[in-house]
Amino acid sequence: MVLSMFDSAVAWLVGEGLTGQWGDQPFSLQPERIEMVTAFASGDGMRIAEVDGRPAGCAALGEPLEYVEPAGEPELYVRWLVVDRAYAGLGVGHALLDHAAEEAAAAGVGLLRLDCYAGGGGRLMAYYESVGFAPASHFTVRDWPGRVMERRVL
Repeated sequence: MVLSMFDSAVAWLVGEGLTGQWGDQPFSLQPERIEMVTAFASGDGMRIAEVDGRPAGCAALGEPLEYVEPAGEPELYVRWLVVDRAYAGLGVGHALLDHAAEEAAAAGVGLLRLDCYAGGGGRLMAYYESVGFAPASHFTVRDWPGRVMERRVL
C-alpha cells in the first residue's frame, strides 16, 4: 500500500519532469526503497491517513536522518511524507503534518523538523512553507540538494 503511494508520486514527478527528487523508477522495483518502507512499517513511526476509509497518505516519524545536523533540542522528525496522487489536493499531507505536530506537542517536544528536495524550482520547499514550516539549513547528499525545514509546535 505505501509502496504504491510512492509509485504514484514518482510517476507524477516523472510526468512533471521532476526526476531529481526520487528518480524515475517506481519504489516497488528498488530493493533499498522496499527495505526502507518495510522497516518503518514494522516499527511504530508510520502514520497512515485515510480518505473515505482508503489509505491516502503516509508519514514516517522518528529521529533525524544521518545526514541532518542535530537540532540541539528535543524534536520529532518527519523522515518522509507521501500522498497517493489519487488524493492530491485534498489536504492529506497537511493533515499528516498537523498530526505530527500534535504528537510532538503532546510529548512536550517543541520542534517538528523534516528535510526535503531543494531542487525543482523550490516547489516542495514552498509547499512546506505554506503549511507552517520555515527554512532552517541546506545540505547535499550525493549531488541531491536538500533543505531542512522546521516548525515550532509549543
